[in-house]
Parts: sequence; structure tokens; C-alpha cells
Amino acid sequence: MSCVIAIDYGTQSVRVSVVNDKGEFLAFEQEKYEQPYFSLKPGYCEQNPDYYYDKMCIAAKRLTAKNKDLVSKCSSISSTCFRDTCVLLDKDKKVVRPSIIWLDQRQAKLIKKLPFLYDAAFTIVGMAETVSVNRKRTPAIWIQENEPENWAKTKYYVPLNTYLNYRLLGELKDSASNYIGHFPLNFKKGNLYSKNAIKGCIYGIDPSMMIEPFRPGEVLGKITKNCHVETGFPEGLQYIATGNDKSCEALGAGAIEEYAAHASFGTASSIAMISKKYFEPVHFLPSYCTAFEGYYSGEVQIYRGYWMLSWFLKEFAHEELDTAQIEKIVPEELLNKKIMDIQPGSNGLIVQPFWGPQLDKPYGKGSIIGFYDVHTKYHVYRAIIEGIDYALKEGLESIQKRSHQKCTYITVAGGGSKSDAICQITADIFNLPVYKSSTYETSSLGCAMAQFVALNQFKDIFEAKEEMVTYDKIFYPHKEAVEKYDYLYNKVYKKIYPRLKKNYKYLNQYLQENNEGRVE
Repeated sequence: MSCVIAIDYGTQSVRVSVVNDKGEFLAFEQEKYEQPYFSLKPGYCEQNPDYYYDKMCIAAKRLTAKNKDLVSKCSSISSTCFRDTCVLLDKDKKVVRPSIIWLDQRQAKLIKKLPFLYDAAFTIVGMAETVSVNRKRTPAIWIQENEPENWAKTKYYVPLNTYLNYRLLGELKDSASNYIGHFPLNFKKGNLYSKNAIKGCIYGIDPSMMIEPFRPGEVLGKITKNCHVETGFPEGLQYIATGNDKSCEALGAGAIEEYAAHASFGTASSIAMISKKYFEPVHFLPSYCTAFEGYYSGEVQIYRGYWMLSWFLKEFAHEELDTAQIEKIVPEELLNKKIMDIQPGSNGLIVQPFWGPQLDKPYGKGSIIGFYDVHTKYHVYRAIIEGIDYALKEGLESIQKRSHQKCTYITVAGGGSKSDAICQITADIFNLPVYKSSTYETSSLGCAMAQFVALNQFKDIFEAKEEMVTYDKIFYPHKEAVEKYDYLYNKVYKKIYPRLKKNYKYLNQYLQENNEGRVE
């Protein structure tokens, strides 16, 4: 029996697993974060990067203490991590300031402008506003404007997973798949842009401050003696480069054929398809490097996707929270039962789930339309779920159009996929079969699968899927629901943003001028 160790740094918790080549979890430990982030001001989301490593060490110590013989037989180790979070390090590789994590809402003022010719080029192709929005959300630019003393101390500017690898290996090394976010990476080639490249200069980061990435499947180093003491991982155990959380999740869910799509129902929700050819799923949005060599992942993400259900519970479901605590169940179970009594389409209630700008919708705001007296809070809850699916369906249409691929089925993972009700709604809205994995730890499973392929345990990812991926259920579309959703999606949902675009723009200007609209 072959086995490997997989570390999965999530937004809410960290998981450490031992997985064998049959896809079985032989050992598993999870450590939740008491404080996933802290906010110095409304809208700020920061965390000390060492916090994630320290929590991982707690889980690892438990796992290695309980499974000494098993851990000693593991062939390799790797990690997968949430994305778009930077770490600033000084010349001695010490953390300069807490990390600004991907949930953060602050915006830079863009005091330093792009070169005139570059700005003109973006204007000509109609991407000036989109580029501006992305520059405003770049942590490096905000720090340069507001904390020049910290920027002056910074010698290395790296993704969070790269720093966590440093704590494991004593070296700043990582896969190109983990450079997703506001980093100057050429995803088509898998290397950093040059200093003066038109796309490389957007984020205001000198490439000399970053580490040239490795390809997935390469050995990056070995577990150090110090890491062994802190975690119990075998000293000298080889670390294999894999990839980011969404890519590992899609692999673990088995969405590896070019006719399969993967829907991730996590804090951030996304839809993706892989391809051997590079393409842009949305104009100017790159395909990302996958956790395995030879493919790209075209992905469209919905900022704070299933986080919206947590928001709903906090603001509107106090009764359900109390009942769930008494019955010792998760409150979503109660709400998911309630929404099954509501007709598909929520009696005409439509949610557009934009809690932040999308690349192709830079003025995006959230909206709910169609209220009348029949609607209850349960209608709102179901409409949020449907709205997320509408947005992901729009993303999938763009992916299929630009990749020239046709999707025939969808795999699902993430917290939302635990609900059969949500899986059925997804099948009905997309009018496609939905495959639900037998494990909810698909990111860890995918991280393990990528390692086994690199170790030549399997000849390719397809053989790895055959041996390691199983499904719990398949949800097929219901004809009557499909017809209702098709009407609402095409006649209503897709027309909301174009018709409200100017309103969203004026609303954004108002909120910025009055420093309003940001949540704690």
C-alpha cells in the first residue's frame, strides 16, 4: 500500500490527512481557526501567516502521534492553500506585517499611474476600468501608498502557500498553480512576467521580489529537522509541488475530462473546466495552472459565494440557529428542508450575488428583485442559492464559448455540496447531471492524487481518478424545474447587470465618497 500526506489550508480551518492510492483517508485531523481573520477597520481582513502554520502543527502533532507507523511509510507530502493572499518578508525572511487575505475589501487610490502607452492600450481594448478595479484591490499597491515603511523593508513578496512551504522546507519554493491572484505571473508559460511587461506592471510588484515558480509534480525539497520537531512529519520526507485549493478540489472531485465542469460551493464559489489549450474564460481573465502538468483551468469565480448563506444565518435565521443547537444539527439542514417546499424560481424572487466586482462586471453590486407578499425569509434563502447558480451558469457559458468545449456533466464540492437540495437545484439550473463526491475532503484527495501521479504510482491523472475517486450520488435535472429556471435565467437574470450597470456605478461612487458600504 502506498500513502502520502496532504495538507489543506482552508479559509476556516486546516486539515492534515494520510491518503492511500485507493483514495481512502487512513488518518485525518482538522484544526479550526478561532479567528479566521481580524479587522483593524471595517472591511479589513488580515491574519498573521504564522497563525496558519501554527494551527497546522497542532493538527499534524495529533495525527503523527496517533499514527507513527503509518506516517513513517508515507512516500511524500504536499499542501494546497486558499489563494490571492500575500506575505511580505524582509531580507532575513521574517514577516513584515500580517497578510491581507483574499476576503479584504480595502482599495488603493492608485496614486502612481500606469505608463501612458499601457493605459492607452487598455482603454483601446475596453479594459481600462477592469484593470483599474484590479489595481485598486492589489495589496502591494495599497501597502506602497499607506505603509511605505513596511514596503521599504520588504525583500520578498510571495503567495501564502510559498511562505508556508518555507516553514516546512526552509526554502521559498512553490508551484505556479499557487500564484493565483494579484501576482505578475504569465499563466500561459508558468513563469513571472518581466518588469516592463504590459500585464506584469499592473500589480506594482517588481519581479525580483518574487520567487520563480516550479512546475506541478516537481520535488521542491524535504521536511527539515525543525519542521519534524514542530509537526512530527518524518525528517527528509520529500515535498512534491501540487496546486491551489480549487484545482486540487476539482481533481479530487474527478473533473479532469475536457467535457466536465467543476462547481465549487465554498466561501468563494467558482465554476471551471480544464483544457490542454490555453484560453481566457472571460476577456482578460487568464486560465490558471492546474495541480498537474499539461493542463490549464479556465475558471470564473463568484466572490463570497456560499459565504452569503453564513451571512443569511447570522442576520435572519436566529430561530433556526437556536433550534439547531438544541437538536444538535447544523442550521443549514433546517433551512434546506424548508426550501424544498418552495417552487423552483422562488416564486419570482431573483438574487444577483455580486458582493464584489467581477472582472467582466467591475461595477457589480448585489441585488434582489421580484418581492411581493408571498415571499418569506426561506424564499430569500433559496433565491440566494439559485442566484449563485445563475452566476456560475453564466460563467460556464463563457468558458464553453471561449474554450470551444461542451460540458456534459458537473462535479460539485465545498460546503454547499453537502446539501442534496442544493445539488438538485444545481442540476435543474444547469440542466446537466451533477456528481457528488463520496468525500467532502476533495482538496486533500486531489493533493494526494497529484502526488501519486508525480511518484509514478499512476501513469496519469485519468488512472488516478479510476482508482481513487468515487461518487455518492448523481442528481439528474427535473424537466419542469429546468423550464422554469431557463425562463428566469434568460429573460430576467442575464438582463439585470446590463440594465443596472450605471446605477451600480453611481452607487459605488457614492459609497467611496462617503466611506460607506463596507461591513465589519
